[in-house]
Amino acid sequence: MPAIAHINISEMSKRYPRAMEESLKRVSIHIDAGMKYGLLGPNGAGKTTLISIMCGFLEPTSGEVIYRTQDGGAVLGKELKTMIGFVPQEYAMYGELTPLQNLEYFGALYGMSSEHIRRRSRELLEVLGLSEVAKKPTRDFSGGMKRRVNLAIGIIHDPAILFLDEPTVGVDVQSKHAIIRFLNELNNQGTTIIYTSHHMNEAQEFCDELVLIDHGSIVAQGKTTELLDKHKAEDLHSMFIELTGEEYRN
Repeated sequence: MPAIAHINISEMSKRYPRAMEESLKRVSIHIDAGMKYGLLGPNGAGKTTLISIMCGFLEPTSGEVIYRTQDGGAVLGKELKTMIGFVPQEYAMYGELTPLQNLEYFGALYGMSSEHIRRRSRELLEVLGLSEVAKKPTRDFSGGMKRRVNLAIGIIHDPAILFLDEPTVGVDVQSKHAIIRFLNELNNQGTTIIYTSHHMNEAQEFCDELVLIDHGSIVAQGKTTELLDKHKAEDLHSMFIELTGEEYRN
């Protein structure tokens, strides 16, 4: 399996059928492999649309996203899908199944062997503190436990690129800390992480680089520390409000 060197999004736009405006407007982004990259913006800014296109769930109206190897070749189709992991904001698991059964099911969807699934499941349940509840139905779990199961399902196949949509929303401080620590460990092992969140403090500490989207357009992008310096902002929250305003969003 080839290693991804970088991701190029070029002049990408998206207009949904019967929509009055484009959800994305000529968005161009470059993401190097191994980065912790933040996609930030208010509600309705276009973040979910962008992630959906990058994961292959949606087609852009124009423009393209290309995953390239070190020699410049493109990674496409089924090969690319096996290299991508996606952890949605909604709980993507079967509540009547245990964590172990959920991992076995989703691992099989990725074409993993039974032995590989068993080995990988034991590893993830242990590192995410779920071993003691591995055989209990997930419907009875707390929000923090469900978040960890969600994460385990998204990385059961050991993806090279991990997309995270609000991975710590609605969880307690301890669970949030544990999840972020684990994500940093994944990144240190070489996983590229593309992350969205409304937690500005968390994003500021976690992301190496970020792009800020509003009304479908990029309003800022670059290294987190350099953006804060450029906009003379004390923190990411202040810069976010400065660039996107304070009005209500739906």
